[in-house]
Amino acid sequence: MNITDVRVRKLNLEGKMKAIVSVTFDNAFVVHDVKVVEGQKGLFVAMPSRKTTEGDYRDIAHPISTDAREIIATAVLDAYQTAIADSASNEIA
Repeated sequence: MNITDVRVRKLNLEGKMKAIVSVTFDNAFVVHDVKVVEGQKGLFVAMPSRKTTEGDYRDIAHPISTDAREIIATAVLDAYQTAIADSASNEIA
């Protein structure tokens, strides 16, 4: 599995949800609505989810292994940090 693209679709400087991201795998499959969230222990990546009839949230798509989760989280957080830096430099210019 290779992550071939990560696009920050929406960037929020306020609130706990910091960004909405799309992740493309092997130039063949994309997962939309991956979120960057500010938690008590720092930023984390939340996979797209749907609310069940019981009121709980269940992931629609998610990595199976810890290694895959780490690869995705690293790529998403790196893209988020780049988007924040680009946003800050655009404000200065």
